[in-house]
Amino acid sequence: MFSKSKINDPAPTENTAAKPAAAPAAPAAATAPAPKPAQNEFKASAPKAKPPASVLSTDLHVTGNMKTTGDIQVEGTVEGDIRAHLLTIGETATIKGEVIADDVVINGRIVGRVRGLKVRLTSTARVEGDIIHKTIAIESGAHFEGSVQRQDDPLNAGKKAAAPAPKPAG
Repeated sequence: MFSKSKINDPAPTENTAAKPAAAPAAPAAATAPAPKPAQNEFKASAPKAKPPASVLSTDLHVTGNMKTTGDIQVEGTVEGDIRAHLLTIGETATIKGEVIADDVVINGRIVGRVRGLKVRLTSTARVEGDIIHKTIAIESGAHFEGSVQRQDDPLNAGKKAAAPAPKPAG
């Protein structure tokens, strides 16, 4: 209140009248640029942040196909095809369908074809089906029934083989 009356005074005689006038101007100038860099920093960091893996818990039963560019961790049962970036099949999980991912880590059971750039069967894995891969690792104790085929591009090359496969089966 005191500063308003001195600012409205036609003849500023004290130096204190100039100080309050300068003080509000400085914060107003400081607050305007401050949000802009904060917004730019947030926008720049947003694309770098990777979303967490989607988790299908042990009590979940999914019937149908799933497709994502992200990561999936399956602990429950899936009857259908799964396509993901990183797919982790938990020890309690059962997949009945085709699995396609850049990285596949199998701890549980898969009945169907597996296609991946990197495929890893741990000691608790049970796979009944063919594996098409670029690199593969099979730990001691893993159960595997099927054929293994190495391809430079297993994710796309399998699409050609997938089309004729349903005709003899159906």
